[in-house]
Amino acid sequence: MMKKYCPSKKISNPEVAAVFASYPRKIKAKLMFLRQLILDTAAATEGVGVIEETLKWGEPSYLTPKTKSGSTIRVDWKKTQEEHYAMYFKCTANLVDAFRERYPREFKYGGNRSILFYMDDEIPVEELKNCISLALTYHLNKKLETAARWTMVEKLRQKQNRRTAEKSLA
Repeated sequence: MMKKYCPSKKISNPEVAAVFASYPRKIKAKLMFLRQLILDTAAATEGVGVIEETLKWGEPSYLTPKTKSGSTIRVDWKKTQEEHYAMYFKCTANLVDAFRERYPREFKYGGNRSILFYMDDEIPVEELKNCISLALTYHLNKKLETAARWTMVEKLRQKQNRRTAEKSLA
């Protein structure tokens, strides 16, 4: 389900901000939603650390430079394919294959490198968060079998949720 974008962080990289500003208003809102989902998921996944927002191939990209736990995630929309926008992953990281195995009907995939979203799609948010977590912990889980990778991600998210709850009680 598409939730309303609610910014918790402004874009601090002026080059990234310029790319977002160049998108048509409707697509910008959708890509900003994906951006926020990446940032929120990173904060909710143990071991990911601070996310760096930069450009790779001219597209807004999200990396884990301090922990080096994850594989780069990119978001973009192309004028030549204006009916959809996408979240991209490193094609050699076998992430999209893992997403497709776990979520064969929940998403549309662009080969082995992206999850495609059409303009009127309702985004399965929890499932997408799981995919984002898997990408952001790729270097921690890449040698595991697919089922074990998903189990690890679930444990990291639960651990971070417990830690966050404990801080709020203190």
